[in-house]
Amino acid sequence: MTFLYLVPELAPLAMAWSVLRARLAASRADEGGYSTETVIVTALLAALALLTVGLIVAAVSATAAKIRTE
Repeated sequence: MTFLYLVPELAPLAMAWSVLRARLAASRADEGGYSTETVIVTALLAALALLTVGLIVAAVSATAAKIRTE
């Protein structure tokens, strides 16, 4: 119980503060699954970026090979 409950006008603020603290504590305890999901999504995005760069390099190399230098 905080001192905010001692002043009746501040009781709603104290309740909101308590709910916020409880939700933050619950979110900290549940980060295990979130971090695994983040790692998987990041790995997929990195693979997609590498694939895109490879396709661009292949297209530029093919176009450069067609240029006549006579």
